Amino acid sequence: MKLISWNVNGVRAVLKKGFLDWMEAAKADVICLQETKAHPADVQHVAWVSGYTPHWYSAVKKGYSGTVTFTRVAPKKVTCGIGLPGHDDEGRVITTEFDDFSLVNVYQPNSQRGLTRLQYRTEEWDPAFRAFLRKLGKKGKPVVFCGDLNVAHTELDLTNPKTNRRNAGFTDEERANFSLLLSQGFVDTFREFEKSSGHYSWWSQMMNCRARNIGWRVDYFVAAAKLRPALKRAWISPEVMGSDHCPVGLELT
Repeated sequence: MKLISWNVNGVRAVLKKGFLDWMEAAKADVICLQETKAHPADVQHVAWVSGYTPHWYSAVKKGYSGTVTFTRVAPKKVTCGIGLPGHDDEGRVITTEFDDFSLVNVYQPNSQRGLTRLQYRTEEWDPAFRAFLRKLGKKGKPVVFCGDLNVAHTELDLTNPKTNRRNAGFTDEERANFSLLLSQGFVDTFREFEKSSGHYSWWSQMMNCRARNIGWRVDYFVAAAKLRPALKRAWISPEVMGSDHCPVGLELT
């Protein structure tokens, strides 16, 4: 099964930049998008690529956050949110259950400039999301989650770790929370195949950063460790334009 995740930084914007052509060429079984910044009615005129069904979860606030999961294989069940008031106003989590695993599409909160949301992110959201994953895993199927996690886990995952030490996405607290999550039975699938630096999924739109490959790896596919034997490949597609992020992928046998 071929899975792709992409923070599109506005689905209406990326539709003007060849998204449907990319979607057709990708030939993925599931495509998870984050930061859609739209409600279904905003794009009701769009003829999505044949064979895909969109499952939307939009933020209450217009033009903010939001996720959508396109499935070509019909899921057994679709669930929006993590079941907690306050956390579920921003359209951040869609879960699609398939025969062999559950897939969670997540757009994790950014700690923001000045770390104004760091406490919310690390002391409220992260524990709640871990609890959600534990509960989901107890239902019997292994869990895969993907999306813009808004954290570069190690110094290999961004170009300038020293100068970004206390910036949003590379604080000790965010990184420790991601390590804790992985320790509870998950693997960073990209790092199962690639151990080197220089592989990024987000670039600042200033200073020609993308052309210079000065970036961060903040988009992931994370899988239950029991799925290790099923991991066929994991990749990043920096050649795909249209957003300040690029798609990432995972193929399961």
